[in-house]
Amino acid sequence: MMSSTKPVFRSGRLNDLQEMQQLFVGTIESVCSSDYNHEQIRAWTSGIENEQRWREVLMHQFVLVALIRECIVGFGSLAKGGCIDMLYVHKNFQGKGIATAILKLLEDEALRLHYVKLFSDVSITAKGFFEKAGFKVVNEQLNLRQGIGLMNFKMVKDLANR
Repeated sequence: MMSSTKPVFRSGRLNDLQEMQQLFVGTIESVCSSDYNHEQIRAWTSGIENEQRWREVLMHQFVLVALIRECIVGFGSLAKGGCIDMLYVHKNFQGKGIATAILKLLEDEALRLHYVKLFSDVSITAKGFFEKAGFKVVNEQLNLRQGIGLMNFKMVKDLANR
């Protein structure tokens, strides 16, 4: 059974781009639909149109992908300074510990780089997950994408005591 297989983690590569973007859109469209309306989801997922930004993430950030049977089931990225830029898990693999495992590996890398904190702009949908992982809300934010307001939260985790 596919869901019982443990994921394998590796660094993200440029040739993962299309599969990562498909996962990004599919996850937002299904998992976030109870927290964001259709217009907000359309505006959010339009981020895949900025292919240069995605390429820069893969070239300049610490990117991990989780694979099950050669398919990407999740990915996350750590930008310079300790920003968790992206963390997405395929809609069919939610609640199986994949995001937790990716976040722990990103946190390990942050510690290796001597970062004292992690921070992220977190969706309404992901807020509870990040809180369970030790992040605290700094403030609520309203971001505009294509003229559409998207509520999220600036969250921070202190790594000094880990």
